[in-house]
Amino acid sequence: MTDDFAHRLPLNQIRDGERVDLSADESERAGVAERLGLRGLERLEAHAVLDRKGEIVRARGRLKASLCQSCVVTDEPVDARIDEAFDIYFLPEPAADGSEEEVELVEADCDVVFHDGSAIDLGSAIADTLALGLDPYPRSAGAEAALKEAGVLSEAEAGPFAALAKPKRSDS
Repeated sequence: MTDDFAHRLPLNQIRDGERVDLSADESERAGVAERLGLRGLERLEAHAVLDRKGEIVRARGRLKASLCQSCVVTDEPVDARIDEAFDIYFLPEPAADGSEEEVELVEADCDVVFHDGSAIDLGSAIADTLALGLDPYPRSAGAEAALKEAGVLSEAEAGPFAALAKPKRSDS
């Protein structure tokens, strides 16, 4: 994790049920945009409620972002908005002494971030959550026309049933 949107919260100061609101400033947004390969990041906000049980912290909330990516075909700007819920567990870093203590997670526990035992970095976890929410292949309005002009077949034209879709030729 990098510290472009670092917001470290000391474990001993986290209270069960605490609400945290984060909003990236201009330099933080620029750092996250550069790390994620975005053309721009106009807004990055998160609201979370923290639950703490010992050294385990759960952050549940909502991430909102307004950003601009590059079209994978034309390199034109593609604006996007992200508004999604997140559920992140912060667990102590596993012991480095070779002992493998197993951590039991339920099926719903998909986002796990390890912490150093003294603080969690909610901001970096939010930036990573944003990265997971990005469209991996953003396309502009002109992408299909550019692909067709370059001779690239669409999925329907190149798929396994494309030959069946073509009209039969009748021999007279």
